[in-house]
Amino acid sequence: MLSYAPAGSRDGLAALLALDERLGAILRTTREPLVGQMRLTWWYEALDALDRAPAPAEPVLAALSATVVGRVAGAALARQVEGWEALLEAPLTIAALGAHATARGGSLFGAAATLSGIPADETIVSAGEGWALADLTRHLSDPALASAARDAALSRLAAALDRRWPTPARALGALAWLARLDLTRPTRPAGHPARAVRLLWHRLSGR
Repeated sequence: MLSYAPAGSRDGLAALLALDERLGAILRTTREPLVGQMRLTWWYEALDALDRAPAPAEPVLAALSATVVGRVAGAALARQVEGWEALLEAPLTIAALGAHATARGGSLFGAAATLSGIPADETIVSAGEGWALADLTRHLSDPALASAARDAALSRLAAALDRRWPTPARALGALAWLARLDLTRPTRPAGHPARAVRLLWHRLSGR
C-alpha cells in the first residue's frame, strides 16, 4: 500500500500508521482505564510538543518529527490521541464510536492527504472515518455496538469510494478498499488473490 503513495510522502505515511499502531497498542495492553488515560496523555503532550522542541528518544516520535512535522502540526497529530481516548468511556456508546472515527481516522487520513499534497476534503475524511470504524468493529464484544460500527463504516466507505481517486491519494483509497473488503468479504483474508486484483485496479484506475 505504501508503494501507492507519492515517493516523497511514503516515510511520513509509514510514520503516521506506526503512531496509530502504537496508540492502539496502549488500549489493547492496558486493563485499567486510568493507566490508559495517563499513557495517552503522555503521547498527546509529546506530539503537541513536536511543534516547539526536538523529538525525545522515542522511535515513532523521531520518525514523525523527521517526516511529518513541518507539513502537519504536532498539535494536529495529537488529535489522533483523542480518538483513542474516546474508547476509554464506560460504558462505551455509539457517540464515542463516532468521536473515535473522527479523531482517529479522519485526522490520520487528513494528515496523510496533506503530506501527499492534496486537500483533506470531505471524501478523504469520510474514508478515514470508515477505515477506523471497520478496524474497530473487529474488536467490539458488544454485538449492538459492533453492528452499529459496521453499518457506519460501510456508509462512510461507500460514499468515499463512489468516485475516482486522484493518483496521489490512492494509498489512502487502498486502505479504504481494504477496510470495505474486511467487512464485505471476510472469507477473503489478507493476501487473497481477489484482494490483490481489486487493489491493483484501484491503483491503475482510481476506482
